[in-house]
Amino acid sequence: VSELSAVWVVTPPSCINHPVKNACSQNSNKTCEECLKNVSCLWCNTNKACLDYPVTKILPPGSLCKLSSARWGVCWVNFEALIITMSVLGGAVLLGVAVCCCCCCRRKKSRKPDKSEEKAMREREERRIRQEERRAEMKSRHDEIRKKYGLFKEENPYARFENN
Repeated sequence: VSELSAVWVVTPPSCINHPVKNACSQNSNKTCEECLKNVSCLWCNTNKACLDYPVTKILPPGSLCKLSSARWGVCWVNFEALIITMSVLGGAVLLGVAVCCCCCCRRKKSRKPDKSEEKAMREREERRIRQEERRAEMKSRHDEIRKKYGLFKEENPYARFENN
């Protein structure tokens, strides 16, 4: 036989699928921290009892322990505060998602103008171009009239003397 001997632990078949019962109740009348070391336990602060968490229900029933006295996971948060905090955080997340969706939808609409907006923009641009053309035409007519009657202002008043 070899120098190293192996030690085999045999688990009886009756214990394989069945956890140890009353593991939580053994921690009753101890501290909350000792009770909650086992994640399947629930600490009731009113009667200092360590109870099995009712896994068939999401929240422990009031007959087992009041929500304000029930502790699970950590000792400093009760179920009432946990429910309020989680619902506020969930509502804030949903509200944030809704606001982001609305902002994204508006931004997409503002980036891509629809056909009526495009038509209005084209008409505005055409009106602006026609206005500029009319201004230039009126300026040239006025300049012709000023030249005709000698009222045209020359850019350099000394240019007359240089030509003579």
